[in-house]
Amino acid sequence: MNWTPNKVTLLRVVIGLLAVSTFGHGAWMNLLGVALMVAAIALDALDGHLARVKKMATPMGAQLDILGDRMIENMFFTYFAVVGLVSLWLPILFFARGAATDFLRAMAMKAGHSGWGAGVMLRNDLARSLVASRWSRGLYAGLKCVCFCYLGLELALTHGPAAPLGPVSLDMHAAIRAGAQTLAWLTAAFCVVRGVPVLLGGWKLLAGQVAAGTPRGETQGGVR
Repeated sequence: MNWTPNKVTLLRVVIGLLAVSTFGHGAWMNLLGVALMVAAIALDALDGHLARVKKMATPMGAQLDILGDRMIENMFFTYFAVVGLVSLWLPILFFARGAATDFLRAMAMKAGHSGWGAGVMLRNDLARSLVASRWSRGLYAGLKCVCFCYLGLELALTHGPAAPLGPVSLDMHAAIRAGAQTLAWLTAAFCVVRGVPVLLGGWKLLAGQVAAGTPRGETQGGVR
C-alpha cells in the first residue's frame, strides 16, 4: 500500500477504537489496550513526518489530522471518565474547547485568513509559538501520551480480580490516584492555555464580522 498522511490518520483512529474496545476485558486485554494506545499516539507523529518528507501537506490533510486528534483524545478521556478514573468534566472540557477552536479556525479560513498563526487571528509571536510551534505541539502530545498510558496502566495493573499487581494498599492506591489526577488536569490545563489565543483572536474576528453586518444606525433589537 502506498501510505499517505491521510491513511495514517485513519489508521490511528481505528487503532484508537480498538484500544478502547479491549479495555475492561481482563488485565492482559487491558495491557493490550495500553500498547494499542501507544501505537495510536505514535502514529500521530508519523503522519506529520510523511506529509513533510513526501511534500503532501494540504489544508484538508491538516483538518483531518486535527479531527483524528479530537477523536482520539475524546475517546480515551470519555472512556476513563466512564470507568471512574477521571472526572466527567475532563471529556466535557476537551470537547468544548475543541469545538470552539475548530469553529473559530474554520470561520477565519472561510473569511480568507490563516487559521494556523500567520493571519489575523494570531499576530502575536508568543501566541503563534504557544499554538503552532513544534515545542508546543510536542509537549502537548507528550502530556497526552503520558496521561493516557498512566491511566491505562492503572486500569490494567490495579483494577479487577485478575490484576497483575494483586491487592493494593489504601496508601498506594491514593498515591496512584493522586498521580492520575495531577497528570489529567495538567494536560487539560495546557490544552486550555493553547486554545486561549485562538479563542481570543477568533472572538475578535467574529465580533468584527457581526459589527460589519449590522446596518448603520441600528443596534440590537432595532432601537437606534
